[in-house]
Amino acid sequence: MLFPTTLVGSYPQPEWLIDRQRLAGRFPPRVRARELWRIPEQFLAEAQEDATIMAIKAQEDAGIDILTDGEIRRESYSNHFATALDGVDLDNPGTALDRSGHPNPVPRVVGPIRRRHAVGIADLQFLRRHTTRQIKITVPGPFTMAQQAQIDYYGGSRELASLDYAAALNEEIKDLFAAGADVVQIDEPYMQARPDEARAFGLNALNRALEGVTGTTAVHICFGYAAIIHARPTGYSFLPEFASCRCGQVSVETAQSNLDCSALEGLRGKKVILGVIDLSTHEIETPELVASRIRRALPHVAAADIIVAPDCGMKYLPRDVAFAKLQAMVAGAKLMRAELGDSTGR
Repeated sequence: MLFPTTLVGSYPQPEWLIDRQRLAGRFPPRVRARELWRIPEQFLAEAQEDATIMAIKAQEDAGIDILTDGEIRRESYSNHFATALDGVDLDNPGTALDRSGHPNPVPRVVGPIRRRHAVGIADLQFLRRHTTRQIKITVPGPFTMAQQAQIDYYGGSRELASLDYAAALNEEIKDLFAAGADVVQIDEPYMQARPDEARAFGLNALNRALEGVTGTTAVHICFGYAAIIHARPTGYSFLPEFASCRCGQVSVETAQSNLDCSALEGLRGKKVILGVIDLSTHEIETPELVASRIRRALPHVAAADIIVAPDCGMKYLPRDVAFAKLQAMVAGAKLMRAELGDSTGR
């Protein structure tokens, strides 16, 4: 089927589960942020499971083809995994600058980074039990985790730290595929934010994380959450470099930035997860607008290589808005299938 649809990762968490106002008023936490949850500790896991089932059902009802768990159990896309590793002092956080230049509390690396146990397997298995559709799970990338930490070990070298983050992530990715993942996506937003370091050692660390992995892998790169970072560049500072990445798919944003899709020329040979839903606004796109955003990529990416998605950061939208945007996205993809004569899909 042409133009299968998916999420980048997150879906809005219910207001009864998490304090969405506090969540939206800050950058995504790098350390644990228990204060965001509204549910007492003894009931939190059950509440998160209930909300995850709701997110799965919403995606199915909207017609999404490749489902995620909505990252409902997470306070952010990265801290769920990054704070589960050996070598991190969680009781005494460090400080690092976020991509907008503001200091944030971050994991403080005080010893060798090692994975002590599988982190996302139970979440993946829960997703698998509750849908028969294809499933994707996301993990933070080694370069981004090294940027979101205070490195007091490794002689302060983010390069050395990123290689151990990559080794830990490699173990996790292999376990996720063994547990039934159809797609594993690595989130590497800091490659866009810090392209010089990404070229110097980030891509090498990312390829180390993918070493020996045989399943379908994606890498997501973005301009930052639209709900928090409002100014958008018109192009990526780090994108054609992914041509030499071991991943099979690259996830990009094109809607809010109105990206010149000729930038995608350098990714030929990869599938492109094409962001076509603008998350900076609550206005619902028409299917025709979604189709036009898909259409403008076609001179530069083969139709068979496009997977349709929102831009990233859907978790910050009201749930009714997010659902309506997904419905529009699915309808826009259907319009494009009809336009290109694909009768194999919905």
